[in-house]
Amino acid sequence: MSGAVDLSGLKDRAPASPSASTGPPSDGAAAPVNATGLAPVIDVTEATFQAEVLERSNEVLVIVDLWATWCEPCKQLSPLLEKLAHEGGGNWVLAKIDVDANPGIAQAFGVQSVPTVVAIAAGRPLADFAGAQPEPQLRQWIAALQEAVAGKLAGPPSGDGEPEPEPEDPRFVAAENALDDGDFEGAEAAYNLILNSEPGNQQAQAALRQVRFLGRVQDLPDDVVDVADAQPDSIDAQFAAADAELYSQRPEAAFDRLVSLVKRTFGDDRTTVRTRLLELFELFDPAEPVVIAARRKLASALY
Repeated sequence: MSGAVDLSGLKDRAPASPSASTGPPSDGAAAPVNATGLAPVIDVTEATFQAEVLERSNEVLVIVDLWATWCEPCKQLSPLLEKLAHEGGGNWVLAKIDVDANPGIAQAFGVQSVPTVVAIAAGRPLADFAGAQPEPQLRQWIAALQEAVAGKLAGPPSGDGEPEPEPEDPRFVAAENALDDGDFEGAEAAYNLILNSEPGNQQAQAALRQVRFLGRVQDLPDDVVDVADAQPDSIDAQFAAADAELYSQRPEAAFDRLVSLVKRTFGDDRTTVRTRLLELFELFDPAEPVVIAARRKLASALY
């Protein structure tokens, strides 16, 4: 959901509301206003969404709780979120939205089930999850979000004309941290998590291809190219050698190796080799001369 949700329709439809009313927390008490001047928990409608969520998210992180009165998991999750919001003291704001009373908001977020929770920063979705979560995981998730936007939400526009930098997506931060630690499985899992909710996220797709390639080459033996040269008909050996050549900055050798293998194979084996070669092409900018040349060689080998 993050980055893929178009909230402009709600923004256009909702009248500006500089002093939208805030709903009471679950215990019925009036929502206290903290030292920052912001109520930590607010009820939001389609009419107040622009002011209370989109505009407010330029000042602080806004976490949107999309819930329904009939939803049992919501009765577990919402009080936890409210508790954490009050503990936060205005460092972030919890915006509670009844999806039955505000179907336009639910549609804009593409809500499939409730509860759904979405973090908004600088007017854009940053991260999301669905279903009830235990308190320790909620605390970790919120802490990661706050770290990602720290120093990047500088309050209302200053009038200097300088655009605010976009906050980092904590999902990508988690994946990159795993990669930095050499945890290729963890990084792959993190990028897959992004793609589960955003199949078309090109940044995650490209990063996942890189991670899978790096994971493959970590344990290749030093003599992998010699082994492949001695076993020209072994597809696995040729794949391993091509990976090693690509990793050692010899893409032309890697591509030529697999193009030659395409010429020597047929049927399903040829399809397998062609598919691997196309995957290697995707690790590069398609305009790279070495990729263009290799694609021409592949076309010639196939036809």
